[in-house]
Amino acid sequence: MMGDYVRNYAPRTGYKVPELHHRPSRAMQQVLGVCEGVAPADLTLVGSSLGGFYATVAAERLGCRAALLNPAVHPHRHFERYLGHQKNLYTGEEFVLTPGHVEELRAMDPPAITRPGRYWLFVETADDVLDYREAVAFYEGALQEVVQGGDHSLVTFPERIPDIVDWARS
Repeated sequence: MMGDYVRNYAPRTGYKVPELHHRPSRAMQQVLGVCEGVAPADLTLVGSSLGGFYATVAAERLGCRAALLNPAVHPHRHFERYLGHQKNLYTGEEFVLTPGHVEELRAMDPPAITRPGRYWLFVETADDVLDYREAVAFYEGALQEVVQGGDHSLVTFPERIPDIVDWARS
């Protein structure tokens, strides 16, 4: 949806969606690689769930902005229950989630955000995967949109796309 919007209404805005590896350390290398050569002031990351975590890690390292959609906060604390065989919902790739994956997430987890003004948080209170309150607390001081109801897929996301694109371009 965001790609369609950018192509149709903001065609001079750069837009990339990397296909991320299941290993967190490799996924972060991919994210940072896509960002290489782009000035932090010209870079806005958008990430959902675990992608929101990766966007936060990258924003902290690079000094850019990030729009976060029901982001995972401290995901290493929650991933142990998912150990074992998994399937990437986007690529169909099958893999085994191991304690090594969880350790990689723990190792890159920022204890806090350093500049809340770089972040825009979008959460829905009926998220059935993540507790939205954890994100609201972690991103304290950031611009926040807390919508009653919804779910982990962020059902209100389509109506926010123009605002996110405008924010990224400002």
